[in-house]
Amino acid sequence: MNCNMRISARGRYALAAMIDLAKNYADGNFITVTSIADRLGISKIYLEQVFSMLKKGGVVISVKGSQGGYQLASTPHQITAYDVLYPVETSIFDITDDTVKNEAPEIEVAMRNLVFDDLDKAVEASLKRVTLYNLINEAEKQRTDMGYMYFI
Repeated sequence: MNCNMRISARGRYALAAMIDLAKNYADGNFITVTSIADRLGISKIYLEQVFSMLKKGGVVISVKGSQGGYQLASTPHQITAYDVLYPVETSIFDITDDTVKNEAPEIEVAMRNLVFDDLDKAVEASLKRVTLYNLINEAEKQRTDMGYMYFI
């Protein structure tokens, strides 16, 4: 049986946009949502909503005006997948609701102790291990690997 975690489009777009932003971090320029949307083929309006959440989450800073746009609030080495997904994927990080607390509190505690708490910790730890820097390197590796594919 294969069990896959569901990340919403908002979360996937946030992560992709942050990787794109991180690729341009060294330039020190503010990047517009329009340019990111164009490069990634994402709706500009949708991406603006995502960046609003990321700004509230403290992972990007913004400047308004003709030279405006967004920039990472920290280096790509410091921003994790958790940092990106936490402000936009609220349902993943919600505390699991009680299921049978009143009728069977011992079952509720068992589920929480052995399933839900461990799962929450594992997801958080996994997402905190991956930085934007790691994601940039993996994307570059994939691009390079794809560049050497020959079809006969």
